[in-house]
Formats: sequence, C-alpha cells, structure tokens
Amino acid sequence: MNPLLEYQQRLNRRSLFGRAASGIGTAALATLLQKEGLADQKGEGRNEARDLSINNNASAEPRFGGLPNLPHFAPKAKRVIYLFQNGAPTHVDLFDWKPELQKRHTEPVPTSYIKDRRFSTMTGAADGKLLLAPVEPFSQRGQSGAWVSDLMPHTAKVADELCFVKSLHTEQVNHAPAINFNLSGAEMPGRPTLGAWLSYGLGSATEELPSFVVMTSITKDTTCGQIFYDFYWGSGFLPSRFQGVKFRGSGDPVLYVSNPDGMSREMRRGWLDDIAAINQMKLDQSGDQEIATRIAQYEMSFRMQSSVPELADLSDESQETLDLYGPGVTQPGTFAHNCLIARRLAERGCGFIQLMHAGWDQHNSLTTELYNQCRDTDQPSAALVMDLKRRGLLEDTLVIWGGEFGRTPFLQGDINNRARWGRDHHPYAYTAWMAGGGVKPGISYGKTDDLGINVAENPVHVHDFQATLLHLLGIDHERLTYRFQGRRFRLTDVHGNVVHDLLA
Repeated sequence: MNPLLEYQQRLNRRSLFGRAASGIGTAALATLLQKEGLADQKGEGRNEARDLSINNNASAEPRFGGLPNLPHFAPKAKRVIYLFQNGAPTHVDLFDWKPELQKRHTEPVPTSYIKDRRFSTMTGAADGKLLLAPVEPFSQRGQSGAWVSDLMPHTAKVADELCFVKSLHTEQVNHAPAINFNLSGAEMPGRPTLGAWLSYGLGSATEELPSFVVMTSITKDTTCGQIFYDFYWGSGFLPSRFQGVKFRGSGDPVLYVSNPDGMSREMRRGWLDDIAAINQMKLDQSGDQEIATRIAQYEMSFRMQSSVPELADLSDESQETLDLYGPGVTQPGTFAHNCLIARRLAERGCGFIQLMHAGWDQHNSLTTELYNQCRDTDQPSAALVMDLKRRGLLEDTLVIWGGEFGRTPFLQGDINNRARWGRDHHPYAYTAWMAGGGVKPGISYGKTDDLGINVAENPVHVHDFQATLLHLLGIDHERLTYRFQGRRFRLTDVHGNVVHDLLA
C-alpha cells in the first residue's frame, strides 16, 4: 500500500486539528515576533533578543552558530580547558599552607570553627575530631611566593603563571550534587552545563569538530573513583546539539568514526544528504528542534570522520613535547593523553574542553592514593600550561584546575593508623587555580582561617566563579538566558558577582 495513503487513512480527527493548529499558531507567532523585532533568520536567539545589545568591541572573528549579539563585550579568553578533579582535592595538603594546622596536629578541632557546620554522614558531628597536618611539606615557589606542596613539583614550576583562588566555597556536601552545582549552577540534574551554555551562546570557531568536548580518566587501580554521569556535560533544557561530545579513552575516540567495509565517503555523503532532506521535511512540518539537532549531528559526524583521526594522530608531536606531558601521554584514556589532546583541540578551534579525572575521594587513603593522584595529574597539568604558552595560545585560553569542594582539615580515621588516614568532604573552603585567558598570573586570592576550615577573606562562591568565567569570555552572566517553563534561566541562577580582582 502507498505509505502516504496509509498515513492519511490513519490520521484521526484529533491529530488533524492538532497539526493544523500548530501550523496556524506557528505562522501567527512568526508574524508577532517579526513585529516585535524578536525573530531572526535561523530561529535562534529568541530568548536573548530582548536584553542583548551588540557591543562594538566584541570579537569580529567568524563563528559558526551562536547567538547574533554575543559576545557582549571584547573577550579576554576565546576558549576554556577545564581540568576538573572529581572527588575533591585536599586544599590543605596541596595549596593552602597553614602553619597553625601543622602546630596543632592531633589536637581536637575547636568547636568555634565548626559550629552549625554540616558535614557528610561519614563524619557526622565534627566535635572531637583531631586536626591533621599536611602529609608533605610546603614551599614557596617562584617570584610570586605561592605556597605549593612537594606533592606538586611540576605545578610548583609554573606557579608564576597561576592565579590561585583560595576562598572558594559551595553549598553541597556530596559529590554528584556538588559537581553538578559547579558545572551547571544547580545541584539537581536538568540544567545546561557550562560548555552547553557556551556552545549555545558563542557557537564554534570550527565546523570540523564539536564546540564542547569531554574526556574522562581515572588513576589505575584506585579504590576511590567517582562515577562520570552524563548530566555533567548535558544540555539540560537547551536543544541537545549543545551537549558535550564525549571522546572515549580506548579505540576510536568517537564510535563509528570510520566507515564500514564497502562504504565509500561519497556513498556516505549521498546517504546523509538524503536523510537530511527527509529530516528537513519533518522539521518544517513539526518545528521540533530535536530534529534540527539530528540534522546537525549527522553533519558533524561526517566531518569528524576526517578531523578526529587527524586529531588523535600524535605522530606530528615532537619527542620533547611528549616528554613534557610525562608517562602515559601516548596511552589513550590517561590524564596525560587527554591533556595533550585538549591542547590539540584548542589549536583547532574547540571552544570548551572538559577533562574529568576521578580518584580524589580519599576518605581513608590520604597517605597512599593522594600520591598516585598527584603523580598522574601534576605533570600533565603543568605541561598543558607550558605548552599553551610557548605556542602563543595561553593568552586567550583559560585553563582551570579544581574539584567540587575541599577536604576537612581534621582527620577521618584512626590517628594511630597512618596508612588509613583520610579527610572527609569540606564545602566551606577550598582552592582552585586558573591560568591564561585574562586572569592575573602569579597571585593568590582570598584567604582561609588559620586552620583552613572557613573562608576568612574575599569569599568566592561557585556562582561568583561562574560569573567571572563568563566575563572572561565576553559574556554578561545576567544576560545570557534561556526561557524555559515560563522563566528565564541562566547559569548563575539569580546569584553571582564577577570577581574583578582576578582579572588582568
């Protein structure tokens, strides 16, 4: 039977009026939007048109996609590489030197420091817990005099390039909500993540690769890994073409990037053109933006069949560069390999690269697995900063290193069993660092109290950090919004202030 006739025969009254109403409503809406100046040729940016104005200082470089009126002002950074450390690195063992904590080692934590503070159920009430000194010595590094633990010797060498933020604080005490809060501005899944917001707002500098790429890694044989949930790079209520594209750690970085036997590139091109035509007919009929996503993703996949194999081929990298990133750099799935691929992505126009490395959740392995984590991440992180700088990319590439919160300055475990020492989750104060992309190099901003428990000076909330990051990319965080369920949402919710003291 003719499929069209069969479709017509099965079309019921409800469907007929529903489709007719949608068509008439769409036409009427388009007319109204044009009268109010809210429509644009591509149908994108309608959530922004009311409150965005073009700034003459904005970058004039060609971009693919994005909203027509972004950036709001001249950006300092063109791309971001976020080295996210899942599980929460311990600030008091790595970057936040506290002589008083060393002095008062094994003393009970003073009640005045933890009054009304909520900790995870693994700690429960913190009363009576013993203060724990850093497990390794600290030294001041470079001309800036930044305090860095001996656990991070390579990071110490680039201390003068880094901007340490030592007064970060958040609201979540468990990993998944805290990570999601850091990346999407909300503790519950369902909001767009940072990379998705940037893909939506700024588009991409290349058509050959995704604008938002994610890579994950974990220290081998670790006992304190974290789960990588897909919503950590999700698009939430934005069209799904803005979600992160995850590169795998083994085999081809992207599944099916190679044509099967017997399928030529010309044949693949023809198939995709026919499929796109069919999808376009359905899109014209329904207006469903997920069909537009399907069209765009098929096209991106075709381009990636050429760009991804070239990206993953490290044969053009010098031995000196490979040695810079350290052992494991040629092994897909390692943090070192991901850092080098991140640099190659940045060179090729990718706008937001999110590396997630798990294993920092040291509840009872501070004296063992902390060393492993530092070994696997210290050299590649520092190498990335150095490599970007010598290639002239650091100036407009923002590199961020940090986790979802810190770890308690007091002990979790038995003080007499050093092999099982640990620290619990600590949202009230922690440290991250940034480099390049318009931030001041060689500074330490903010301060915690003498035991590293609470912020004492220049507090930086997660929303402040997000607002500052967007500002560096030329975005006013209050004006990049998306209307959903009757409300204009933004990354920073209804909070956040730009920390201008961090800006170069």
